[in-house]
Amino acid sequence: MAEQTETFPRAGFFRRLAAMIYDALVAVAVFMVAGILVTVVLILLLENAVLDKQGYQHSMEVIGQSHLYRGIIFAWSVAWVLGFFLWFWRNGGQTIGMRAWRLRLFSTDDRPLGYGRALLRLVCSLGGLGSLLVLLDFKHKQSLQDRLAGTEMLVLSKDANHHKAWQDLQG
Repeated sequence: MAEQTETFPRAGFFRRLAAMIYDALVAVAVFMVAGILVTVVLILLLENAVLDKQGYQHSMEVIGQSHLYRGIIFAWSVAWVLGFFLWFWRNGGQTIGMRAWRLRLFSTDDRPLGYGRALLRLVCSLGGLGSLLVLLDFKHKQSLQDRLAGTEMLVLSKDANHHKAWQDLQG
């Protein structure tokens, strides 16, 4: 909202980049844990004959040779990474990396940042490439995803970066 922009400045490229690197590390961890969990479930299903081993002796051979099982593992893991970003943006406006760098998403209009707009923002970010627009937009410091999703990323003060201050910023 306009009053937030007057209170806090918009984030520049290098601060956004630092938060993206931090979040990429967390996203890799989320991806790996989700992949391990679904792999364990598949192994249990294969070893208990709920799923057919297709003539292979070991469950990992089945999973390694099956495009379907590898696709399921990959899709499940990607869904968890997407869910990580969507949930944090929707519930508090900050991922872990954004919180470390005192960045927070705000809506540029009176609409709340719902899951639909958060997903639009995620898709329009083009894997982080949309943030390169901040380097060219000296005046407004908005990324491609900010422009298309109607959001802005602001740098919070140390006091405003605490959960207890979020209710005051919602207003």
